[in-house]
Amino acid sequence: MNFMQAVRSVLSQYATFSGRARRSEFWFFTLFSVLVSIVATVIDAAIGSDLGGGTGVVGLVVSLALLVPSLAVTWRRLHDTDRSGALALLALIPLVGAIILIVWQCQDSTPGANRFGASPKPALPGAPRWS
Repeated sequence: MNFMQAVRSVLSQYATFSGRARRSEFWFFTLFSVLVSIVATVIDAAIGSDLGGGTGVVGLVVSLALLVPSLAVTWRRLHDTDRSGALALLALIPLVGAIILIVWQCQDSTPGANRFGASPKPALPGAPRWS
């Protein structure tokens, strides 16, 4: 999955919390979010729309627009590693929660289908099939 496919996939599943998300889909969307946030910060600085605390109007709108798809893709990524999406709430634990989530999001998918659905990875020709 390339960058544009990943962004399109996440935005087309804006608030879908069921199913699975590939590692590339998650990380490309994370990169997209960071890049869009940087552009929003530059625009805020250029137009002088600072709300205080380094946040501008454009940055606030971008953050709110990307909040739900970011949560949804994180939820689906945890499903892909055969974990409950509710574990995304670990992000509320300062530092430790974020580290645990990053480690899990870097792990490979569970092969084949799991309790959250079929694997989003296409089967490679000649590869063994997992039951």
